[in-house]
Amino acid sequence: MNLLHANDRAGEYPPSYYAATRAEFAPLPPLQGSVRSDVCVVGGGYTGLSAALHLAQRGLKVVLLEAHRVGFGASGRNGGQVGSGQRLDQDALEAAVGLADAKKLWDFAQEAKDMVRGLIAEHDMPVRFHPGIAHACWHEGEARDAARYAEKLRRDYGYDQLEPLSREAIGRLIPSGVFAGGEMDRGAGHVHPLNYAIGLARAAQAAGAVIHEASEVTGIAHGATPVVRTAGGQVTCDHLILACNGYLGGLEPQVAARVMPINNFIVATEPLGDRAKEVLTEPVAVADTKFVVNYWRLSEDNRLLFGGGESYGYRFPDIIRTVRKPMLEVYPALRDVRIDHAWGGTLAITMTRNPCFLRVAPNVLSASGYSGHGVALATLAGRILAEAVAGQAERFDLIAKLPTPRFPGGVALRWPLLVLAMTWYSMRDRLGL
Repeated sequence: MNLLHANDRAGEYPPSYYAATRAEFAPLPPLQGSVRSDVCVVGGGYTGLSAALHLAQRGLKVVLLEAHRVGFGASGRNGGQVGSGQRLDQDALEAAVGLADAKKLWDFAQEAKDMVRGLIAEHDMPVRFHPGIAHACWHEGEARDAARYAEKLRRDYGYDQLEPLSREAIGRLIPSGVFAGGEMDRGAGHVHPLNYAIGLARAAQAAGAVIHEASEVTGIAHGATPVVRTAGGQVTCDHLILACNGYLGGLEPQVAARVMPINNFIVATEPLGDRAKEVLTEPVAVADTKFVVNYWRLSEDNRLLFGGGESYGYRFPDIIRTVRKPMLEVYPALRDVRIDHAWGGTLAITMTRNPCFLRVAPNVLSASGYSGHGVALATLAGRILAEAVAGQAERFDLIAKLPTPRFPGGVALRWPLLVLAMTWYSMRDRLGL
């Protein structure tokens, strides 16, 4: 079964709050016939769109192929959080690659956040950047760790935007009273993710990139000039970029062995009006410390957008039931609130939670596996991919050095092995271990 078609209608945005409030972007024609380009980009999410934009700005002829619509996948369905750092914290990165490279990776992530804000302003995108992400800790030990980490970032990285929150402070921000403490990151923020993807697509087109929607790639012939085939045509190119993330399927086995697609889910309540203050007293986003993270924020029309729960097969479960349970653990007083939108999407994780940058062949690059931390990092990945195509591969190679081992058992066994692992961690969270 192909995740591109398992849960969604071909060539359409899946029903969601984001799709219902998206900016205008008329469908683009599918690829027809044979074309020649300097670079072919496969995938119309943040990575591919950013790569297309930055390549076109360098004067290269770029053709981007998207199976459905730009922003169709995780880029148009996620929680919209533009977080700081990499998916792994700096302690883990220092242990993995040493202090010097860990600091470079931190600087990359800072650049990634600045990129999102800068691109929105530079290209007058139909989206606002809202500052602030809070991290809500369920247990006192986690809150102490958060305070220690905020001090580490201030001392070792010069980052002073992370403020520890006591039980009382987190309770003022999140009035449900269930959290033991946390931290507020004033240097992070959140956006409408689909409108950001549409903004990137508009910018890439304005720079000269050609985007074809409804153009699912059916095969790739590698070589000095790769040929990328769709049902309607083919692109012959000098360089190929794979930016498919959780929807890669079997298109490139080297990447698929290292990148696992998983499904995540979000609901949007009815507008809460004055009750929005029962949810958040500031217009920030929140993520908690569960292993399967809960994340939420208020929309601009005061709906609660709450993400939680995962599944590891192809078909989505009952989404409202899946997400309502963790939502009510945080906000039991919202039991009577109507759910107006519920949707799911497929992201991609790696075993180590490091992004997977891979040189599949000398002229074929791939970037994916952001493990739930991709809004900013995928945007930066596009710039780094463009640099590598232009022969400036230092930053690509640094991220490619991060360990992203193959899943045990390969593609065939990774699903059942992941289910076992996720079940164990879910039980650990329930027991407070």
